[in-house]
Amino acid sequence: MAGGKMQKKRPSMAEKYHAGTGIQFHKSKGQHILKNPLIVDRIVEKAGIKNTDVVLEVGPGTGNLTKKLLDVCKNVVAVEMDPRMVLELQRRFQGTGPSDRLKVIQGDVLKCELPYFDVCVANIPYQISSPLTFKLLSHRPMFRSATIMFQREFAMRLVAKPGDSLYCRLSVNTQLLARVSHLLKVGKNNFRPPPKVDSSVVRIEPRKPLPPVSFKEWDGLIRLCFSRKNKTLGSIFRQKSILSLLEKNFKTVQSLQEGMADVSIGDAAVLGDTSGDLSLEIDEAMRDDDDMEVEGDDMEAEASTFKDKVLGILREGDFEAKRSSKLTQVDFLYLLSLFNRAGIHFS
Repeated sequence: MAGGKMQKKRPSMAEKYHAGTGIQFHKSKGQHILKNPLIVDRIVEKAGIKNTDVVLEVGPGTGNLTKKLLDVCKNVVAVEMDPRMVLELQRRFQGTGPSDRLKVIQGDVLKCELPYFDVCVANIPYQISSPLTFKLLSHRPMFRSATIMFQREFAMRLVAKPGDSLYCRLSVNTQLLARVSHLLKVGKNNFRPPPKVDSSVVRIEPRKPLPPVSFKEWDGLIRLCFSRKNKTLGSIFRQKSILSLLEKNFKTVQSLQEGMADVSIGDAAVLGDTSGDLSLEIDEAMRDDDDMEVEGDDMEAEASTFKDKVLGILREGDFEAKRSSKLTQVDFLYLLSLFNRAGIHFS
């Protein structure tokens, strides 16, 4: 090797192309085909599929998982964005018995309207993990469960509990809407081409009934609390930027005289897309005004009164010295109820 430099190993033809089809995979599009049939069998087994179920598959690729699903369910609806993969699916199952029970939708799963389904089973492009999770959880009527392959760290964030290092806003928002459990770790060498990271299979079961809370309100509070998850809530809510935003919202709500409409409880997708609400303003304010606290001499008496109001709410619920990284779903629901009762909202 000239100059003593290590040559970068190039992917083999077998890694870049699907044997038998000649289809080239694009890593940039998250196309990593699960090649280990034992892993495919375990995913189908753990999905708990009934022979009467309609199964939604996202990103079926060349159909390895699709074939196993058709063996155990009533119908499969497969959503695939790549037209080459769509043609391969149609070619693979054309003229076979299961072809009548397979419907292929070509399009972006995040943009298309999903049909009815009982169970979702998917090995997805990892870049759509968060928006797809919340799109599924906002789907009506509710499905029974989703068994999905995620990048391992994302999966561990979904299942993280209070006190865990990966416990975050994603954990809290997902677990508000669903029970989440880790099923299976899958090494990167089980894919062609292999991704850079390991994966995990997770089961998501929507809660029935859903908690009676405005999702936009909930996410506004959670985003604020996890902006500095290891700081105390008292420290976070003392910041001038946060108090200013909350007071502005408080006055707006008062001026509407109870005319503010509630967010539909079915719109769970807002937890994955908070553009335009108060929580996005909070993100900007935290960057511009990091760790600044309200100084009494610099603020008008009215602002001081509002600060006392906010801190009084934290003390009432014994939250002032607590950290978001240790709080449970019940704690956050209680905290939100205390703020709402005092007329302070987060959306």
